Amino acid sequence: MARSFLQVASTEEVAPPLRVVQIEGLVILKIIKHCKEFSPALVTGQLLGLDVGSDLEVTNCFPFPIRDEDEEVEADGANYQLEMMRCLREVNVDNNTVGWYQSTLLGSFQTVELIETFMNYQENIRRCVCIIYDPSKSNQGVLALKALKLSDAFMELYRTNNFTGEKLREKNLSWVDIFEEIPIKVSNSALVSAFMTELEADTPVTQCDFDRLQLSTNPFLERNVEFLIECMDDLSAEQQKFQFYYRNLSRQQSQQQAWLQKRRAENMARKAAGEEPLPEEDPSNQIFKPIPEPSRLDSFLITNQTANYCNLINGVAGQSFSKLYLMKALHES
Repeated sequence: MARSFLQVASTEEVAPPLRVVQIEGLVILKIIKHCKEFSPALVTGQLLGLDVGSDLEVTNCFPFPIRDEDEEVEADGANYQLEMMRCLREVNVDNNTVGWYQSTLLGSFQTVELIETFMNYQENIRRCVCIIYDPSKSNQGVLALKALKLSDAFMELYRTNNFTGEKLREKNLSWVDIFEEIPIKVSNSALVSAFMTELEADTPVTQCDFDRLQLSTNPFLERNVEFLIECMDDLSAEQQKFQFYYRNLSRQQSQQQAWLQKRRAENMARKAAGEEPLPEEDPSNQIFKPIPEPSRLDSFLITNQTANYCNLINGVAGQSFSKLYLMKALHES
């Protein structure tokens, strides 16, 4: 017997988790070109492709224009996006939105704005990713490209907008559980691969290999340390907020205990006089009003960003030491 549409929808299998983001080489070149042309300004663009099983295929992209602050950014941006997707559909190019890309400076991308953008995309797209490209790190001879998505547990908690310590312990959520990095797989057609083989130079050494041997890492390390110091200052400010909250909470609890002792003594006197005792809680009293706990989201993001800077410094310093020991050996020989 044929099943109704509602029965089919109710028994629909849950989509498998996202395992890999497959990006065509041309899309990566477009992202790099757009980000490097406007560096150090931060730019963004749209990712187009297909959602196939556990893979997210990114087959095309287009940049968003940079507009002045006094222009209607949201309305113009939405119209531009719809017009671009309409043009791509007319020429039979994939026009399904699968996320967006954006540039960053030394990995400073973990912000509340990124989370809000993810949540806005998540309302219309079941699975979406954000491709982060760092031109400053790519100058060191490394393709600084990563695909990120929000974890399901964090999105569920973000919808409730309740980032108290009790709720975070209940969900067993820490600062490392905000973002999930998805592996990236670069894909090219057979024709493109054959053409790239023809273009490959006879020499096995490329410009990227020379960039890896660059010994000057002081500017990169200095900027990272500066950003790390700023993160530590922000983290210290967040800790002061919580210290102030706990001091107020402790003061309120002391006032409540003193008020209760006084009320109990008063009730004992009223009982001795044959009168009705008064309630031991007074909602109208200021000391019984709960003090709102500060959100821990900002401190989580700052901690995540601090760990990112530390990993960058650790990686660059390790590579720098290796290159210095190599140059020392070559100089002695």
